Amino acid sequence: MVGNVSLNQHPAKTIWLVLDDAWEFDESPSFELPQRVEALRSGPSLRFITSRKTIDRFYGEFAELFRPFILSGSGDFHHLTTIFIRQIREPFVLLSFDNHPDWVVGPVRWSCGGWINRALENPLVEQVAVWGCGNFDCRFPWRLRGNRSACHSGRLWVAPWQSGKNDYPDWLHPVSTADWQPAFARFVESIRTSAIYVTVDLDCLAESEAITNWENGRFSLADLLWAINFVRQNAKIIGGDLCGAFSPLRYASWFQSLAGWLDHPRQRSISDSERRSINLRALEGIWPLLTGA
Repeated sequence: MVGNVSLNQHPAKTIWLVLDDAWEFDESPSFELPQRVEALRSGPSLRFITSRKTIDRFYGEFAELFRPFILSGSGDFHHLTTIFIRQIREPFVLLSFDNHPDWVVGPVRWSCGGWINRALENPLVEQVAVWGCGNFDCRFPWRLRGNRSACHSGRLWVAPWQSGKNDYPDWLHPVSTADWQPAFARFVESIRTSAIYVTVDLDCLAESEAITNWENGRFSLADLLWAINFVRQNAKIIGGDLCGAFSPLRYASWFQSLAGWLDHPRQRSISDSERRSINLRALEGIWPLLTGA
């Protein structure tokens, strides 16, 4: 239910899955807000790192309310993309814009840092591509934690930003500010016959363009809009989601809290009103283009 209105009675192709306080629409955005789905009580147990049992319980409760395009909250919930895409019933390519590759292979199976591996377990996912990685995860030795076998096979395509004299192995596809657009265009052209699901983490944007819980990337908002528009003009976007806006850290367990404290970067000081204004500006640009509104 959304308020007192059933989504089944009023079909829509978008929802706003409220897991945290990332979005507070004090000002009316320039687009029609998605149908609101309350999930605040589930947020803390899902945040950053969670269990298969918790994922299954959440999916059982909310799956029938999922829609092709979902607005969620912090990037700490990016692993939910893996269950959002269970709606799709045809082979597709998953295209992610993110400052982090989210490819870590390890004992923790459900986390925002390793969700790409869960997506690759979906037999309908033909390929996963991640564009905009600028953090340390793609550098040596940290890239040794990533899913190199999927990169070698080509099923996972990661395009990190070139950084100084960093050398990348041939199973990564580094780009620079001078050549990323032609490289992106070639990539999209290579998959244009496929259906594409687009997931956006706002941390792929520069610090001036988005306030997030994580390190910011190098895309300008104009860059990201160009990329999404290029996909929409040259391929078939069948769904997508957007996460990454900052929200206060609230967890359900001490283990989540400890792991989150160790992994999250220090937050910069900024007023709530400025944070909301900056993130709303990004959302107003991205959301209508992503959803085709």
